[in-house]
Amino acid sequence: MKYIEKHPMIMIVIGVLGISVSAIFVRYANAPSAVTATCRLLWTVILMTPVVCGKREVRTEFAKTDKKIIALSALSGVFLAIHFVLWFESLLHTSVASSTTIVCTEVIWVALGFCLFMKGRLSLKAIAAIAVTFLGSVVIALADSSSGAHLYGDILSLLAAVAVAFYTLIGRAVRKNVSTTVYTYIVYIACAVSLLITCLAQGYNIFGHGINVIIVGILLAIFSTILGHSIFSWCLKYFSPAFVSASKLCEPVVAGMFAALLFGEWPSAVQLVGCAMILGGVVYYSRIESQ
Repeated sequence: MKYIEKHPMIMIVIGVLGISVSAIFVRYANAPSAVTATCRLLWTVILMTPVVCGKREVRTEFAKTDKKIIALSALSGVFLAIHFVLWFESLLHTSVASSTTIVCTEVIWVALGFCLFMKGRLSLKAIAAIAVTFLGSVVIALADSSSGAHLYGDILSLLAAVAVAFYTLIGRAVRKNVSTTVYTYIVYIACAVSLLITCLAQGYNIFGHGINVIIVGILLAIFSTILGHSIFSWCLKYFSPAFVSASKLCEPVVAGMFAALLFGEWPSAVQLVGCAMILGGVVYYSRIESQ
């Protein structure tokens, strides 16, 4: 562990790989999006429970947590569930490169939500970055417009980015009064319950889609959640938030490379232009925020 603390970039690389394989795993699930997402969250909760329940300070904090904080954390989990269903479904209709790049516009929607709901302000530079990012999404949509299915997938990915932005905004407000462990545990439980209700409403049996989806759920929980997002939280101790956020933008590149090799999804020149515009806009906005 001391070696890793002296070389934290190792964890950044592991984190990028962890989140990048998420889209690839979803393709191999061979199950409805809600079922795949449910399996991921159920395994995440199962893996977190012994750690959470085994710490006295965490149990004490749970007992003292305000009901309003619990309700807001649960609402955050509902938006996370919506994000997972929309994004997983988008991966069944459009390319991995397009979907993962468009969902990276989350930071832009967070900025807009911050202005609309939290009385924040945007500079002209920030507005320019948002405009470039939005135009990049339009370029990808135009590139995929020849295929109705691909365009539908792009729209789902964009809606998934908006949903996860609400999750992030609520988390930003709640995290001022509660620890990361308590917050994420409540969020994941609420997310898992929401997804279970979605499966029941759609008539899906989460155990009726073969072993693939169960294995994918475990892999998503371990690699994409614990060795992905949780590692990025750990990295905030050693790197600036701007650097950690920017490193996540490697996901579309790495995921796109995996998809090209495994599924033959080689992006067109127009798609590459759109992806470059989105990533460039998000990176520029992240730099503005860090100043």
